[in-house]
Formats: sequence, C-alpha cells, structure tokens
Amino acid sequence: MKKSKPNPKANRNILWFVYAAVFLFLAMGIYLGYFLVVKSDTVIDNPYNARATIFEDRVTRGKILADDGTVLARTVTATGSDGTETREYPYGSLFAHAVGYSTVGKTGIELLANFDLLRSHTNLIEQTADEIMGRKSVGDNVVTTLNVNLQQIASDALGKNRGSVIAIEPDTGKILCMVSKPSFDPNTVAANWQDLVNGDSTEARMLNRATQGLYPPGSTFKIFTLLSYLKQGNDPNAFSYDCNGTFEYNNYAMHCYNNKAHGSENLMDAFGNSCNCAFSNIGLSLDLDAYHKLCQKMLFNQDLPTALKNTAVSKMTLEDGASSSLIMQTAIGQGDTMVSPLHMAMVASAIANNGTLMEPYIIDHTQNESGTIVKQFDATSYGELLSSSDAATLQEYMRFVVTNGTGSVLNSDLYEAYGKTG
Repeated sequence: MKKSKPNPKANRNILWFVYAAVFLFLAMGIYLGYFLVVKSDTVIDNPYNARATIFEDRVTRGKILADDGTVLARTVTATGSDGTETREYPYGSLFAHAVGYSTVGKTGIELLANFDLLRSHTNLIEQTADEIMGRKSVGDNVVTTLNVNLQQIASDALGKNRGSVIAIEPDTGKILCMVSKPSFDPNTVAANWQDLVNGDSTEARMLNRATQGLYPPGSTFKIFTLLSYLKQGNDPNAFSYDCNGTFEYNNYAMHCYNNKAHGSENLMDAFGNSCNCAFSNIGLSLDLDAYHKLCQKMLFNQDLPTALKNTAVSKMTLEDGASSSLIMQTAIGQGDTMVSPLHMAMVASAIANNGTLMEPYIIDHTQNESGTIVKQFDATSYGELLSSSDAATLQEYMRFVVTNGTGSVLNSDLYEAYGKTG
C-alpha cells in the first residue's frame, strides 16, 4: 500500500488554526480578568443593570459612617409583617450633598458606594441562615473621610449664604468636609421631589456647589497669573508698579477694589494687596499660549482626577488674538474663566503639599457589620502638578497675603495660614 506524503501546507494551516484558537482563548481570559478587576463595579452600579435590584432584594443597605464611626445614613426596617425599609439621615441637611440620597435615584456617596453598600460580608453561617430563612443579609458599612465637627463648623461659618466649603487634607487627598448651600433634607426628598425639582431655580438646592458649581474665580486666579509671569522668565525683583486705583488700556479701564490706590508696589505687594491694576498690566505682558498651557497643566479644560462622580470641568479659554480687555479681565479671574470650588481646593492642596497633588477621595474603607475591614481605599498620587520650587514660591506669596495683605484676618499666633482672597 502506497503511503501519502505529508502536506506541509496543510500542516501549516492546522498550526495557524491552533495558534489562533490559543490566542483567542488567552484574549478572552485577559478580558475576563480585566472585567472582574476593573469594570465589574461600574457595570453593576449602572442604573440599567437589573442585577442591582437583585442585590436590594437580598441585602439590607449598609450604613454610611463618618471618620469616627458616627452614623450619617442607615436603613431602618419597620416592625411588623411588611418589613418596610426606610433610609434615614440623622444629620438631615448637614451632609445632604456629600452623603446624597437613595430614594428617588441616587447621589453622593449613596451613588459612589452603591455596590459596596449592597454587598454583605457577614460570616458564611449567617448568610446561609439568612438564605434558608428568606431574610435579608446585612450590607457592608462605608466609612468616609468626613469629620462631623469640621462639617458643622464649615456649615455654621457659611451660615445662610449661598456657596460651598470644601476641605482636603493635602498629603492624603482625604476630603474632610463638604458643605453646599442652600441645602435640602435627604429624609424628605421623595415627598418634596416636585418642589425640589420645579421650585425656585435660583435656589438650586440639589446642586452640589462644591463639585458641580462653576464660578468666576475672582482674584484667586491671580495665583495662576503670578505663576505664569514667573515661569515666563520675568525677574520678580525687577517688578514695580505704581497703583492709583485705575488702570486704562485701549479705552478699557480696570479698577482696584473700591478704587483703592495701593501706591508703589513690588510683585509681593501687588499679590498681597490683590491689586487688579497691577495684575491686569501683568496679563497684557504674558505670552498667551504659554499662559493657556500652564492653566491646562493646572487641570483646566479637563476632567478632574478624582473618584467623585459628576464633577464640573473648569474653563480657561484665553488664546492668542484675544482682545486686550479680555486679557485684563482674565488675569484677575473674570472674563470667560470658570472654576469649581473642588478644583481650586485641589490646586491649593497641591501647593501646600510641595507641588504633589493627591487625588481627592471621600471613602476611607468598607467594613462588614462586625467591623472587619473588607476594602481599604488608599491615598493616590496624581503626580507633580507643579514643581516643588514653584510650590515653595507660591507658599511664600500666599503667606504674605495673610501676614501683610488682604487675608490678614486669618493671621494668628495659634496657627500658620496661607491663602489668596477672591
């Protein structure tokens, strides 16, 4: 019997088929691992995912706690046969925007930690017993970075004024307090929904002004104008300006606050006095392309590096060819420039942390009902927002604002404050 000769071409085809099959298998394995590690929480948290409803049917939503364990949100089950669950917020409006609500949709930490609150890591025996008895398991608790005392102090300081207060620990990125006013009571969101949504639009009580609000930065923007001026090679010791309260250029006039004449100023004086005339003049001397690029590096016109959801994007769009009046306005924080309080707090924290920005976060860890830590959220460095030497320079100027300038109300022997008024 005559044997057929091996067909090299057929063998190569089989080999390529095997390679392709192995490659597809490995690719599917890699994607599955990526999905489980990176994307699974996002998919489960999606409001269109029916699996979230399954979790809610089987797990009682966990508590949200302050940094010291104080309860900020909890689920209370009614006694009796119906077992109706009610989400309670013991501090009412004080933590409304930071903690959020979970009745008519979800916001704040209720949204950010939705999946964690609906997972139960009670011991296996309890979970098995709950399953057999048809009971809900107890969800994990979320421990935040928020400090009750600081939150109350910030709220009291803001009073009835419209605005926000946010405090970030510079070397970790922990958000210590987040207040927005006017506020609302998360306990009554469902009952007052129509009023909250369709009420007086100027109130905008549902808006978290700290993270979602966009406002003219005012004179706080002089931090960026000053930094750009210095980085463009200008000698700060050579700067001199004689302020008479008004600066006019191309038929456009800029005035200092209350038309105050600051007189002869060096650069430190101009920054400490928050002199609009001097900084309008500085703005006209800047290379606008370099000015714009510096602001881009300082997180303008891009999503902020933070795990917080629904954060606003700050805008700085000054470019070559802009009118002299717009340049003058922009240099002092007016014009078309808009910022969020969160963004400005991040910039300030990076300056305080010698140029390194730590990404802001509001959840420290999750734990089961007995207090065993399930997941720890560690501090994450975004990297160098500005050089350590630039940060040191701005610290010097911002310290002068408090010791000799417009922020002197904060000067005290009890602490060392740095700042920029606006």
